[in-house]
Amino acid sequence: MSGLLPRISIDENKAVRDHFAPGIQALWLEIGFGGGEHLAAQAQAHPGVGIVGCEPFIDGVAKLLAQVNDTGVENVRVFGDDARKIFPNIKDGELERAFVLFPDPWRKSRHHKRRFIQPQILDEFARMLEDGGELRVASDHMGYVRWTLAHVMRHPDFEWTAEGPRDWRNPPADWIRTRYEEKALAKGDTCVYLRFRRRVRNV
Repeated sequence: MSGLLPRISIDENKAVRDHFAPGIQALWLEIGFGGGEHLAAQAQAHPGVGIVGCEPFIDGVAKLLAQVNDTGVENVRVFGDDARKIFPNIKDGELERAFVLFPDPWRKSRHHKRRFIQPQILDEFARMLEDGGELRVASDHMGYVRWTLAHVMRHPDFEWTAEGPRDWRNPPADWIRTRYEEKALAKGDTCVYLRFRRRVRNV
């Protein structure tokens, strides 16, 4: 696999879309993909979608590379650093979906400023997502769930798609469990699945 990472790595000086073949019909972004289970399975299920995974930890990148190598998927690209570095290389409205799954909750109050879901990050998601595009956030930490809801619901460009408790208690139909999620469920922890839609831009 020594030659695989250079071949599928994102160059932060190049437009993200340019890393994929012309036939790619949509672009998805997963931030903090952990062991890569969700990303690899989504890539297999959606060969026409280019999926970018951002993960600064080398162990996670290595696990994803093994899955890409085993499955032979061609629609995965990896950025092994802070996702925010490639945001400028994603055009306005270019993303169809974005995933932030089981991020570090930074439990202590003095560390809340390190949580990934922040107003400026939501501004970037709103810019990058197409009209009607989807932001998915999942967590087993109820403080982080409340934090996410408070921030996203205040943002003018997003709406929560839930119509009842089942919509956040149950994952989407195309969901693939992550390794962290499996551990949380095995401990009896509750996982919450939030889906937000990018509102239509004013013309």
